[in-house]
Amino acid sequence: MQRVESEIKRIIKEIDYEEVSRLFEMLQGGKRLRAKLILKIAPTSTTAPLLGAIVELIHAASLLHDDVIDEATLRRGVASVNATDGSKTAVMLGDILYSKAFSELVSFDKEIAKIVSSSVTSLSKGEMMDVKMALSFNSDEDKYLQMLYLKTATLIEACAHAAALLAKKDPHSHALYGKNLGLSFQIIDDILDITSDEATLGKPAMNDFVEGKCTLPYIYLYQLLSQEDRQILSSLHAKILTKEESLWIREMMKQHKTVEKSFSLAQKLSNEAMSAIKDDTELIEILQTMIKRSY
Repeated sequence: MQRVESEIKRIIKEIDYEEVSRLFEMLQGGKRLRAKLILKIAPTSTTAPLLGAIVELIHAASLLHDDVIDEATLRRGVASVNATDGSKTAVMLGDILYSKAFSELVSFDKEIAKIVSSSVTSLSKGEMMDVKMALSFNSDEDKYLQMLYLKTATLIEACAHAAALLAKKDPHSHALYGKNLGLSFQIIDDILDITSDEATLGKPAMNDFVEGKCTLPYIYLYQLLSQEDRQILSSLHAKILTKEESLWIREMMKQHKTVEKSFSLAQKLSNEAMSAIKDDTELIEILQTMIKRSY
């Protein structure tokens, strides 16, 4: 990971603009899940750290754009770039990181470059779908999971796929692992948005629903409610919730066990991923840690 961080610093320095360096410092932190995954799969590859740096820059760029779209003022508990320096600056910084990452990506084998670059197209498509879906209450589980795959899982899938090619391992089983890891990871995030408090999340609890996002616990709840209660839930969509309204949603979820149902799907996807790479204890450990995390 030290080499990944060194590559990131080199790339940012090469941009040769102090404003970019200053703003990028504000983005430091995070789990570096994507880079760690690449290093775990291809530990002896001399180019794996650079690939890890590239995907972390791509991920950072997507988060910058996400924060602008969501009008989020916090990222990992600290002020977001769009909150401190404005949305225009955040978008332009994201564009710089994307373009610089792609300029580094061309040094890789064509197949690897195509896998990663194609996943960024899917990611952007998923972000657009997410925005469109937030305009009205969505109760379609398949539609939501498709958006989730595009927006979150495709880049993680690409990391695992590309790293397997670097390491001359089975690319298909590793791609499946990455896809299911990404889906499970986001479903757990969706659950934590409901079950954790603001101090733990670094943002208000139940913020997803306020932003118009109908995540799995809400979709499952809608499916199980009476017609009258469905209308109540739909009416609360994309609204700032009162304490009583938040409590009502939580109580309904508790009654119908929709958080547990969502977790069961995350666990099922995680188990499928473990089966795909059953001999790799380190990758299995990543999944087990992810499924148990509380933040």
